[in-house]
Amino acid sequence: MSEKRIKVGIIGTGGIARYHVMAYRKLPYVDIVAVADVLPGRAREFAEREELVGAGAYDSHTELLAHDLDAVSICTPNASHHRTSVDAVRAGKKVLLEKPMSVTLEEALDMVQTVKSHDGMLSIGFQPRYDPNMKLLQDIIQSGRLGNVYYAETGGGRRRGMPGGTFISKALAGAGAMADIGCYSLDMALNTLGYPRPVSVSAFTSNHFGTNPLYHKEASKFEVEDFGVAMVRFDNDLVLQFKISWAMHMDTLGATMFLGTDAGLKVTPAGSGPWSGVWDGAIGSMTLYHDDFGGQTSTAVPLIGHSLDLFYEKVRDFAEAVRDGRPAPIPAEQILIQQAIIDGVLRSADQRREVEIKLPE
Repeated sequence: MSEKRIKVGIIGTGGIARYHVMAYRKLPYVDIVAVADVLPGRAREFAEREELVGAGAYDSHTELLAHDLDAVSICTPNASHHRTSVDAVRAGKKVLLEKPMSVTLEEALDMVQTVKSHDGMLSIGFQPRYDPNMKLLQDIIQSGRLGNVYYAETGGGRRRGMPGGTFISKALAGAGAMADIGCYSLDMALNTLGYPRPVSVSAFTSNHFGTNPLYHKEASKFEVEDFGVAMVRFDNDLVLQFKISWAMHMDTLGATMFLGTDAGLKVTPAGSGPWSGVWDGAIGSMTLYHDDFGGQTSTAVPLIGHSLDLFYEKVRDFAEAVRDGRPAPIPAEQILIQQAIIDGVLRSADQRREVEIKLPE
């Protein structure tokens, strides 16, 4: 194992940045040497609060990128993901970017092209992948146990779970529930299925709760969707139903499921309470539905017990990849596919018709 030390910078000092600092601190070969935030003085306040002794504090990411760094964590609002990531890759830094990847498909395409042309590394932060049961789910599907998977359903909903601030600004977030928690649901299903290529999507979105003062204290500022549903077609004849909600008058939008010609699999998320029910956490149960001995039966899949901190596992895997010269753990060119779906969902909902998804070969 390499003994090389790596120097890391943090861009953006919102709530998620603290989790990156906490994770990096557990890695003895990592030094956090720089912090940046566009709000004047905020980077210095963050560095002092987190006791990042000796770390440089900057009011722009470009100043930070001029620093001698191996890698950066980008923890900024969605709208700046594209510019900040592209600048970081061009500056020769390895990048761990918080989800979602970008606001538009065009931005995502530019990010992937920049990585390729600069032989860079851009990894997108989907920590649920590090749950051993997510890996077990992927193994079951890709083993062929279900036969040909022709239909999948994913998503989830919070009865009440609407954020505020930058999350509800169209200019800063680009999208609402679809990008915030929907991206987790998409990654859970698409990664399991091997990230097939989408060809079309038909979608509907609304924001009845976010714009109602009875349900949201920032209703007058609410500009994104709080609910969405879509039917996505893929080039391998697979169909995916995707649904997500920040708020609703219902306890659940149902389980994730995979229907195959030989068996079906139902998956439910772990957790309880108003902010649970979406795929930003762990698996609660898996049940296989199949025919055996001439009859219909079902089998509960034994889950793997663990006490892993999934966020730490995400950061650790990235840091080790930087240190050891490995490829991006969750490569941008893969997440480009789900970004194309989210882009298609928003276009379809706006145009009120099915739209085509075009991805370069």
